[in-house]
Amino acid sequence: MNVHTKKYLIDGPVGKIEVALDLPDEMRENGAAPRGIALVAHPHPLFGGTMDNKVAQTLARTLVQLNYVTYRSNFRGVGQTQGEHDAGIGERDDLRAVLDHMRAEAGQRDLPLVLAGFSFGTFVLSHVAAQLREEGQEIERMVLVGTAASRWDVAPVPENTLVIHGEIDETVPIQSVYDWARPQELPVVVIPGAEHFLHRKLHVLKRIIVDAWR
Repeated sequence: MNVHTKKYLIDGPVGKIEVALDLPDEMRENGAAPRGIALVAHPHPLFGGTMDNKVAQTLARTLVQLNYVTYRSNFRGVGQTQGEHDAGIGERDDLRAVLDHMRAEAGQRDLPLVLAGFSFGTFVLSHVAAQLREEGQEIERMVLVGTAASRWDVAPVPENTLVIHGEIDETVPIQSVYDWARPQELPVVVIPGAEHFLHRKLHVLKRIIVDAWR
């Protein structure tokens, strides 16, 4: 993402998982305490999705700006992450391994947790979040972009989840997101004129998230 991004490998359920770590400027330069930790999940790996996808990077960059120690990881079969695509099932276990790694880092065990995902990443993260909640683990907030409600069984999410979608998304029609959000009484923030990958609208995505944190 930038010259300070640290990429490395951790152990996962079926092999190594490639992780990218970004620290807030104040923490990196002055050792200041972060606000929390965040995990970003990328779009579908069989269609070119990686942790370096522009939307995933924008999510990470924005959360770093908001003072979160931010992690991204590649799903199975992407980059240096080992294993084969498992339709979002094994990928949940991989994200749990990344979360365990995040919590094990010095001083991070009790920090507030943010989960952010794009497209396929929203599906995987929604089920990880459901597992965490069943275990009594708290999530400060979730951010879902291009929620893949028309393609996968996205699990219900916490009521303070920030759901953002493009008005003319051709991959996940916005009506399917409304249908998923309606029973949960979740507001949906719509970016006018934006398609699935938010071309030329990433600055709007960033502004929405920053505003939501004020």
